[in-house]
Amino acid sequence: MTHPGTTLENGKLKLEKTRLDGVLLIHPPTQFADFRGQYVETYNRELYHAAGIKEDFIQDDASITKKHVLRGIHGDNVTVKMISCLVGEIYVVIVNNDPQSSQYRQWQGFTINETNNLQIYIPPKFGNSFVVLSDVALFHYKQTTTYNRAGQFTLMWNDPALNIKWPIENPILSQRDSGKS
Repeated sequence: MTHPGTTLENGKLKLEKTRLDGVLLIHPPTQFADFRGQYVETYNRELYHAAGIKEDFIQDDASITKKHVLRGIHGDNVTVKMISCLVGEIYVVIVNNDPQSSQYRQWQGFTINETNNLQIYIPPKFGNSFVVLSDVALFHYKQTTTYNRAGQFTLMWNDPALNIKWPIENPILSQRDSGKS
């Protein structure tokens, strides 16, 4: 088994294991920038499958979110997600919510943005959340199921048992993420 922090390479696609079992940081296979702007290849089925990411992603979603908005910790028991930040910068928190895991309720934070182009692979039974650090951010995720809010779990962003260290103190929250619905 590869230890956390070890970089695995498959051609141009690089995967990094994280402290959380099953969660991966992905360095996209093609990134290019010049005076016109930048280009990022966010998914190539052949390369991702060769690297071991063989899920059938069936839905893509995006959210445009303003500075200091925190979108809460949500997940379910069946969906694999692959997330990225295409514009701006966000601080992402991934929480293990599998009561059968030795890492139950452990979390890890990542800063992803339009410059580092990192993606995060999130297995089922993990929740994910993010707070926007730039003026605006475009958050993108691929998932292996269609959206089903009724099947989701929500963990409170400020749960003292999780003790998450957020980079801001007073985020802007939805009713659901503030615990009011």
